[in-house]
Amino acid sequence: MSQILPPAHPFDTSALRDVGDDDKLKEECGVFGVIGVADASNFVALGLHALQHRGQEAGGIVSHDADQGFQSARRFGYVRDNFTSQKIMETLPGPLAIGHVRYSTTGSKGQTAIRDVQPFFGEFAMGGAAIAHNGNITNANALRRELIERGSIFQSSSDSECIIHLMARSLQRTIPERMEDALRRVEGAFSVVAMTRTKLIGVRDPLGVRPLVLGRVGDGWALSSETCALDIIGAEFIREIAPGEMVVISKDGIDSQFPFRPQKSRFCIFEHVYFSRPDSILGGRSVYETREAIGRELAKEAPVEADLVCPVPDSGTPAAIGYSLASGIPYAMGIIRNQYMGRTFIEPTEQIRNMGVRLKLNVNRALIAGKRVILVDDSVVRGTTSRKIKEMILDAGAKEVHFRIASPPTAWPCFYGVDTPQREKLLAATMSEEEMRDHLQVDSLKFISLDGLYRAVGEAQGRNQDQPQYCDACFSGEYPVEPADQIESGFEMKAAE
Repeated sequence: MSQILPPAHPFDTSALRDVGDDDKLKEECGVFGVIGVADASNFVALGLHALQHRGQEAGGIVSHDADQGFQSARRFGYVRDNFTSQKIMETLPGPLAIGHVRYSTTGSKGQTAIRDVQPFFGEFAMGGAAIAHNGNITNANALRRELIERGSIFQSSSDSECIIHLMARSLQRTIPERMEDALRRVEGAFSVVAMTRTKLIGVRDPLGVRPLVLGRVGDGWALSSETCALDIIGAEFIREIAPGEMVVISKDGIDSQFPFRPQKSRFCIFEHVYFSRPDSILGGRSVYETREAIGRELAKEAPVEADLVCPVPDSGTPAAIGYSLASGIPYAMGIIRNQYMGRTFIEPTEQIRNMGVRLKLNVNRALIAGKRVILVDDSVVRGTTSRKIKEMILDAGAKEVHFRIASPPTAWPCFYGVDTPQREKLLAATMSEEEMRDHLQVDSLKFISLDGLYRAVGEAQGRNQDQPQYCDACFSGEYPVEPADQIESGFEMKAAE
């Protein structure tokens, strides 16, 4: 299998993160796969482009062609900069391909090595296989130690590589059976898209923490992290892969199995709030409409007299519209996002860095001056960006600034595929809501309640306290899968009430 390598020097992945964006939870990863169409890698490249919001550090594609076998290309940076040239795509022939966009939640931080870029590939006695994984394996350290002691040689620092080594040591006869065997050893969250020479495989963990959907494209099939990526290739959305389901797709059709012990679904509720694109469908619901409903619920729970409702772009926009509609307070684009900031400042000077969010956001002074302003944002993590935005609004002449947050306070780290600061760096872990308001120096600060968030995503009775319908550990501290590696490293779970 050939591999197209990047330049020899390490790549500083912080260059691809917006200045002032370090106060957001970082998207996990995105996976995409296609079988049964000519030049499948072109479809995968388009799908990965639609999933770019889930990972901007690096991307990779593996394809298979009957004559040339498995081919691979892995690159640092954006899909548009790497997988749009005919020269690259011609090296990835065949009717079967999978791809991955990466934001590192495990493995190398700051400087990403090419060896950590997925999909990962392995040769087995019955043929080659490649896998792309979205999520996080919470017992990866223990598995890695065990595998190394038994002779495995790891090539990356990624938790996902454990799956390949577990497959290699399995005694099962086929690659799908070996994958099933391997994933039974894995704890945490995983949505996996994999391929053999003739098959496309999709698997979700028994809790269904991360999304994975099935689409029909011509005479072929597609698997994707989100439905928006099906749209870009003109595929028909068929259904979600169910929690605990494994689908094996070949020229003979789709074989669906449920190889894991059944458990109650705990899909990540923050996918509704922030991670997924607003034009995607989750659980049969439009993400955009859900976020608008969050804003409506927030307006009911936390009303305030004001002149304007303004989103913190772009993720706060649907919730701000919902807040405006429910409250009757006019909606306005009081903050304008510079869509072209991107790579302009790959190596910014210290003076530029100190400008912070002003590089990305600018206040519409003509609208803001003299007004009482409600700012609607999706979350508050460290609070640093919120303070800067508040200062910009006041500098523009606002009379009052009120923050309304479209998620409950983020007080606990995520261990299921989201890059979260350590708990002591989360503002809500150390401060009450009133203390946060004082810290941010705003006139008022209110978060949607956890019950309110559940109502907005379609649970009319709110959160079932005995059996929560979603994974909401970042808000509640109640982890559906014990994060074994993190506990071993000293993380203290929430005490039982």
